[in-house]
Amino acid sequence: MTSGHTVTTRPGTSHVEVRIDGTVVAESDRPVLLDETGLPTRYYLPVDDVRTELFRETKFHTTCPFKGEASYWTAEIDGTSHDGVVWSYLTPIDGREAIAGLWSFYSDRAQVSVDGEQI
Repeated sequence: MTSGHTVTTRPGTSHVEVRIDGTVVAESDRPVLLDETGLPTRYYLPVDDVRTELFRETKFHTTCPFKGEASYWTAEIDGTSHDGVVWSYLTPIDGREAIAGLWSFYSDRAQVSVDGEQI
């Protein structure tokens, strides 16, 4: 890891709700919070708490040296595509197993609220 760069995870109990175009697409009381140097806290949600029928996996992937390879999904809401609105590290690097298979949403592409406060 780069000197001074940290990534930490911890289980949370906050209520996280995600909406896209007014439709609730995810709701969870068991997020995993990921804090990384220079980035806002990310909320990773169990896939069981996501309405996966509204999403399709994309072919797009990125690689993070601190977490591994990320996969992305597009939401289909009322005939409108919302490209790459969510990502997941299906098989993260060693030390990041706490986020394996969990989904995190871009707060600038979806309305993400934590305990009723939009982030």
